[in-house]
Amino acid sequence: MMHHVFLRSLSLLICACLMTPVYADPPSHAPAHGWRKKHDPYYVGYNGRNWPSDYGVVSGRCDREAISTVIGGVVGGAIGSTVGKGDKRVVAIILGSVVGAVIGNQIGKRLDESDRGCIGHALELSRNNRPVYWENPNSGLNYTVTPISSFTANGLKCRNYDLLIQGNGFNQTQRERACLENSGNWQTYKK
Repeated sequence: MMHHVFLRSLSLLICACLMTPVYADPPSHAPAHGWRKKHDPYYVGYNGRNWPSDYGVVSGRCDREAISTVIGGVVGGAIGSTVGKGDKRVVAIILGSVVGAVIGNQIGKRLDESDRGCIGHALELSRNNRPVYWENPNSGLNYTVTPISSFTANGLKCRNYDLLIQGNGFNQTQRERACLENSGNWQTYKK
């Protein structure tokens, strides 16, 4: 009998030593703590659209260089939110006159397509009161977009946001408004 107890104890000890912990994905109701960023490349936008990249917007610093690569040489905001047929490289952009009369025409002319991409993607992915910053090395200007609040106009989802522009002796914040069109672009809202 003592022999059986010894063998049973020994087999339990061996089993305990051979057991290794098994890790599982977090349940859907639990915070992911970085899991989603590592394993799920899609970022859900303002209108529920999945974006394959946040271009740094979620962390608060727009990767202007990456957006420039996606937009490429296309000008005039005509690219919409998709670059190339079947291309997974997409970015939200803002169309229309972004900078109000208070800031002035000269600063508005310095806002290029990559800046428009950073603004559009910030409006698409950033939460209210979460600033998104970037620098434009060509113009010497620094931008910060901070979505403030949401509203609906003509059946479209819209956002109020602050646009801070600094550099070259310039430092001004302008409150702007934009609405998300069916095409996936943000359009400057004018009453």
